[in-house]
Amino acid sequence: MTVSLCALLWIALCPVQADDHVMAATRSYEAKEAPAQLTLSLKEAQDYAVEGNRTLRNASLAVQEAYAQRWQTIAAMLPSLDAGYAYTNYLGYSAEMSTAMGSFNINMPNVGAFSLTAAIGLNGQGIVGALMQNLAIDMKKIALEQTETELRANVRTAYVSLLALQDIAQLLDSSLVNIETLADMTQQTVDAGAAEQTTADQIKVRINTLRTNIQNNKYNIELATNSLRVLLAVPAETQITLTESIDQLLSAEAVMDQLAANYNINNNLNYQLLVKNTELAHKNLQMAGWAYGPTVSLAYNYSNQTYYGEGGMRMTPPNVVQVNVSLPLWSSGKRAAGVVEKKIAYEEAKNTLAETTDNLGIQYQQLRFSLQNAYETYMNEKENIAVTRRVFASTTNKYRWGTASNLELTNASNDLISAESTYVQAVLSLVSAQVELDKFLNNK
Repeated sequence: MTVSLCALLWIALCPVQADDHVMAATRSYEAKEAPAQLTLSLKEAQDYAVEGNRTLRNASLAVQEAYAQRWQTIAAMLPSLDAGYAYTNYLGYSAEMSTAMGSFNINMPNVGAFSLTAAIGLNGQGIVGALMQNLAIDMKKIALEQTETELRANVRTAYVSLLALQDIAQLLDSSLVNIETLADMTQQTVDAGAAEQTTADQIKVRINTLRTNIQNNKYNIELATNSLRVLLAVPAETQITLTESIDQLLSAEAVMDQLAANYNINNNLNYQLLVKNTELAHKNLQMAGWAYGPTVSLAYNYSNQTYYGEGGMRMTPPNVVQVNVSLPLWSSGKRAAGVVEKKIAYEEAKNTLAETTDNLGIQYQQLRFSLQNAYETYMNEKENIAVTRRVFASTTNKYRWGTASNLELTNASNDLISAESTYVQAVLSLVSAQVELDKFLNNK
């Protein structure tokens, strides 16, 4: 019993090893001056967000808090030392003692008492509790890593979304210039009596539609920019310039690398958390079992009394050692029910872990398929928007020379606007598929 308890105490006292990534994340954060201009690649944007995000800050503080809680649990089992001093003044009172030989008085002098107490208490539940705190630290670290992974994923989504909207803005602006040129030319034809006003009015409707789309796109760009500002923890005045293009971030090579990545279930953060949760359930079972175990305590007390005046009786011994061993005997089945409860909870945790292990393999295959499908859709929509741009340009030229009708121009314009919307959606779907697979594989 003694050897087992000492071994457990040694394990509890050993520090939990933290990798460099977690230790870097738990460093102290310093407030940064808000920049007026930021020029960032995707990796730079993600790193900048990690450095200043307050939610991530709180997650890192939670890790440090778990370390402090573990030490409190351990310290409760380590020796404690208390010192005290008490001064008592009896204000001249003397005690009267009566005996068979008569009565006499005993002086009650003022007394100063100094005491020093050293104590230590140890039981199985306390040691298991310290081991559980180690698990709590590990779980907080995993939660910290999940928070950072989610933050990096959100930055990636906002970054690529902004790039897509900026590309669409250029396309819309160039389309508006072309159709405004056609509108001027058509109006001149109408003024010369060679065309009807209805034709010019229909083109003006297309211009207004394009302007509305441009305005909506500007709103979406500002919304995406503000979302990125929030993630970077910078004020609204900060101007953000993106240095990478969509083609760089959504290249075939990058997608193929993701699809070829090795699947290791131990890298999945949700799986890691479930493993720790199962270990925690097992420790709870051990904790319930130790309710039957003994509690051993040892205490030493030193006291010294000083009398200020005549008289006084020294009734308290200066040195006292006390050893106490207590063993629970009967609790009407309460402890037994507690063990059964924790055993059931442990079995449930093991079943959940086993089921999740099976499901994660299926989820990985589904995420790979979703990424592959999203990439193929993106490539199709990318080609579609290039084709519709060429068709619109060709129809515009034909209309300029009178070989295309107003209806053909309207249809080409509608196709271009529809292709733009579908293209943006394809970009977002591809980014989402990349992010989900990266989070599943715990890729940074």
